[in-house]
Amino acid sequence: MSVILRKRKNQDGTTSLLLDIFHNSKRQYEFLKELKLIKPLTPFDREENRNRLKLAEQIKNKREQQLQGDEYDITPAFKKNIDFVQFFESYNNSYNKKDKRVMAGCFEKFKEFMTETGITSFTTKQINESLANEFKEYLEQTLNGETPANYFKKFKKVLKYGVSKKIFSFNPAQELTAKRNESIKKEVLTFAEIQLLAGTLCTNDEVKRAFLFSCLSGLRFCDIKVLQWKHINGNVLKITQLKTSKQVTINLNENALQLIGKGGNKDELVFNLPSHTACIKGLKVWCTKAKINKKITWHCARHSFATNIIFYGSDVNSVSSLLGHSSLAYTQRYLRVVNELKEKAVQNLPNINL
Repeated sequence: MSVILRKRKNQDGTTSLLLDIFHNSKRQYEFLKELKLIKPLTPFDREENRNRLKLAEQIKNKREQQLQGDEYDITPAFKKNIDFVQFFESYNNSYNKKDKRVMAGCFEKFKEFMTETGITSFTTKQINESLANEFKEYLEQTLNGETPANYFKKFKKVLKYGVSKKIFSFNPAQELTAKRNESIKKEVLTFAEIQLLAGTLCTNDEVKRAFLFSCLSGLRFCDIKVLQWKHINGNVLKITQLKTSKQVTINLNENALQLIGKGGNKDELVFNLPSHTACIKGLKVWCTKAKINKKITWHCARHSFATNIIFYGSDVNSVSSLLGHSSLAYTQRYLRVVNELKEKAVQNLPNINL
């Protein structure tokens, strides 16, 4: 095992620096492109070259420590004090799987957790089981439904990646599992409120049509965003959900067909929507204009679809199929919401003078 700092003269008078790394009977080269030595014409140039050589030596030493850590399965000292937030952000930025919005949400929630607890910075050395448990409890206290568990799974994934990179010797959150939280109410829109939105002006008509279509189809935002005309044949919509990779088939009613209008080319988008952030801002302004005093997110359209079709007589099995749920346990949650709505409807009946 060896790491040698080498120099290579270039035709333009500069000198490239590279690391000649030999490990496990394999040789590879790492070019330090940002540390190229310039042709020294002034004392300033010579000082700059000395600084670059010094930094290159530091990088060489770190590479040697890294290789030694890998060989003996230990965490190098320099990796124990990496800024964890920067490490998390780097992982989040490079994460390109279908559930990347969940990973991004987890990262934002971790930063919020830091702010709430008054912590300004974290190093990887400070990440332990106690800290992981505090973050888990914070998610459970501030988020609803499956979100705490989903976010914490992503947090564990980041830590697992850190273990693979020898930043952690073990995953401090490995034995921890976040639980569901039903204490925060999931907002749903009744058909009367959906009608109220339909009659209220929205600053972006595409947002309006797409959200109302979600209320009548149960599609998530990520699926609405990529919905193409090839997914719709007559009054039947078939699409493979991005989140679950499960195909759903939905019979569209007359209102849903009116919202999408005349079909286009098969590869054209049905809705030309702005970013998720812009859609949520538009939705918030629209709900305020309609005087709907609920915290409505795009996912509320999916909840509203499920709740309303159960309220109006559909069975749980049918709803589960329409939503693409893998288990009836997910769908049965909406039964409780429907029962609450029915109870509230009875309580709101006017009194009769007897």
